[in-house]
Amino acid sequence: VIYSLAQAAEAYLVHLFEDAYLLSLHAGRVTLFSMDVQLARRMRNIEERLG
Repeated sequence: VIYSLAQAAEAYLVHLFEDAYLLSLHAGRVTLFSMDVQLARRMRNIEERLG
């Protein structure tokens, strides 16, 4: 059970950082900022609400 939880958490974080990095590239930057992660989380929340 713990192993499955760890895998799910890792997958969530990997995808979150992938999305955040794409946002930083879209902004013309190579460096990932905390605002990129915040925007990625916000966008995911909006997508979940729309279903």
